[in-house]
Amino acid sequence: MARIGIAGAGVLGRLLAWQLSRAGHSVTVFDPAAGPEAPATGSLSEHAAFAAGFTAAGMLSPIAELDNAGPDIARLGWRSLALWREVADTLCAEGCSAPLFEQHGSLMLAHGSDLGAARRVLARLETAPSLAAELPAPQPLDREALAALEPALAPGLHAWLLPGEAQVMSRDMLHALAVQAPNVHWCWGERVERVEPGVLHLMGEGPVRFDLAIDVRGVGAKPDLPLRGVRGEVIWLHAPGVPLQRPVRLLHPRHRVYIVPRPGDLFVVGASEVESEDRSPVSLRSAVELMAAAQSVIPSLAEARIVHMEANLRPALPDNEPHTHAEPGLLRINGLFRHGWLLAPALVQDALAALANMEKALAHA
Repeated sequence: MARIGIAGAGVLGRLLAWQLSRAGHSVTVFDPAAGPEAPATGSLSEHAAFAAGFTAAGMLSPIAELDNAGPDIARLGWRSLALWREVADTLCAEGCSAPLFEQHGSLMLAHGSDLGAARRVLARLETAPSLAAELPAPQPLDREALAALEPALAPGLHAWLLPGEAQVMSRDMLHALAVQAPNVHWCWGERVERVEPGVLHLMGEGPVRFDLAIDVRGVGAKPDLPLRGVRGEVIWLHAPGVPLQRPVRLLHPRHRVYIVPRPGDLFVVGASEVESEDRSPVSLRSAVELMAAAQSVIPSLAEARIVHMEANLRPALPDNEPHTHAEPGLLRINGLFRHGWLLAPALVQDALAALANMEKALAHA
């Protein structure tokens, strides 16, 4: 049994704590948030400390992400789909009553004037034969097929069904990973300011030593990594009676707009992408543009009520690619950018395998 310290209780931190504690290790997690729960509506502020995973809609869309990511992201994301299902099934079997994972595919949509963006995604699959062999092919839908599948969508949209894509219920999943992790010591309200092999340096308290130190602080890992925060904004709507079974993504020249259904007639609409580390409330321009795009896809959302809006920062490295570093006593995973939920379980699986192989090599050295 190893003593493991984790800096950060976002998607990666909670998933690592849950898995490592189930493997019999002693795990302590430090995070500046006040507790494991999602921030209360209306309590978000420029200085609030809460995981970006709470804001994200939890779309697991490796095919659609080819619009702005490479084949490696798609492969990792596709592998993560099965891993998230396993996590959700285990959590539900052990007591979580909330739905955590749904897999009904997703829809990629485009207005006639924006077909170029859709063709770019489709072309990436067609020009990468190995990737096309690994991922299911998008299925074009005519007007009748689209209306039968999702009757609330506006007629005249160009549409493709992306089989196998899914979503996690981000807030419920984050909460379940924390409260159902066995024998994890959660240190809320504790900020880690530096991570070294086997050591977490706590702000105002000094170093705490472990057999393994894990750094998954997201934007909080600056300046140890050359990170920047990329602002994302989402809007929660309540629209009773509006049917939508699966996430939809509108390919748009200015925004990658998604609409994700949630239990209770709720819809999550996002997400703007602004090169700014401003955590202040959602801007008027973003709100208007996101909601106008959503209404253009689902006209009946015109009578939806705005539940709340929130903004957060995605951690991104200069190349917008995820980064994993492992050495004796230290593991870092960061830079997941837009793909935190999409990539987390596959990256965790690979990182833990790399650490195990390193330990074996050192034992035989």
